[in-house]
Amino acid sequence: MTVESFDGLWTAIEPVGRDGRTGGYRRFAWTGEDATLREWFAGEAAARGLDLVVDRAGNQWAWWGDPDSAGPAGGVVVGSHLDSVPDGGAYDGPLGVVSAFAALDALRAGGFEPGRPIGVVNFVDEEGARFGVACAGSRIITGALDADRARGLRDGDGIAMAEAMARAGHDPAGVGPDPETLRRIGVFVELHVEQGRGLVDLGRPVAVASSIWPHGRWRLDLAGEANHAGTTRLADRRDPMLALASAITAAREAAAARGCVATIGKVRVEPNGVNAIPSAVRAWLDARGPDEPDVRAVVEEVARAAAAGAAEESFTAETIFSVELRDRLAALLGDAPALGTGAGHDAGILAAAGVPTAMLFVRNPTGVSHSPAEHASREDCLAGVAALARVIEDLAGGAG
Repeated sequence: MTVESFDGLWTAIEPVGRDGRTGGYRRFAWTGEDATLREWFAGEAAARGLDLVVDRAGNQWAWWGDPDSAGPAGGVVVGSHLDSVPDGGAYDGPLGVVSAFAALDALRAGGFEPGRPIGVVNFVDEEGARFGVACAGSRIITGALDADRARGLRDGDGIAMAEAMARAGHDPAGVGPDPETLRRIGVFVELHVEQGRGLVDLGRPVAVASSIWPHGRWRLDLAGEANHAGTTRLADRRDPMLALASAITAAREAAAARGCVATIGKVRVEPNGVNAIPSAVRAWLDARGPDEPDVRAVVEEVARAAAAGAAEESFTAETIFSVELRDRLAALLGDAPALGTGAGHDAGILAAAGVPTAMLFVRNPTGVSHSPAEHASREDCLAGVAALARVIEDLAGGAG
């Protein structure tokens, strides 16, 4: 049952948002592709008799059992997200949602009756690819992202998140913290493809997460003066691309010196002409590392090299997942290894809000993520489903 369930779920969403040329995915929040995936999620919930609830941020929750019946203990929630980065891989996010439904199918096929409600969640806009703030859906409901700021975020075409939500049929006026939704979550376990090669090196298919590094995004605004590329002497130029070059090299050097990682992977150039000296450059810095002071020091060095300020757009402090829950799941899964990660997740946002949270990682043989080369073997995916089913069965208990 698990194999057929997983294969059918995976096949149904595999083509959505996929670029036939690159093989990468473009599944951005509140777009047509996102709507298709949300409809798929709602359909799978209905097919299983699960009750669908959409919270104030637009996250989707599919409940097996009354989510208010468990009282203060709350329910057991699994799932992840369905959106992607530009030209991203197939597994980052969707593997967690597909595995959640497949795990429920496996439990039901075995006659399991939960002793507390079980939910499957699809978090909206986890990647932040369209509006610039990662984990927007979970940040909004926990209050980590101000509602007015969220509504006012704009994409590259100048469309505000509020407008995009309204076009997609979600009322932006209701956006804000959602304590009712959070109260229903007694524990959250997010399954995710590993974004690295830790499990490859260990020779294991599944791990539990120990922590998430501090990480954030900063914007650099570099001013210049537009002019003719062929007639303006080098000595007379105010070319912001030079400041960008300094920022890029400083990011690499500062990160290497402090045991961090730093990337400038998104740039907008005005007027973006081959024969025109730019008038302005806007660049985004992503910086992460084991220790917050080192991460912030990297950002300061990059800003100093570019002779510009670094405007913080989002930051997440170090997340230490529940040690008790981590050890419980590791023992349940045959002494599964514990791995830290530099990648941010909705699980980290919920953990920071006080929700008992854990993560499971599924082996990625390439170690590559946020790329079409991201991969997990079918065998390892099924191992992940089996592990998640065991976790749900353990945490949700039996009714009889």
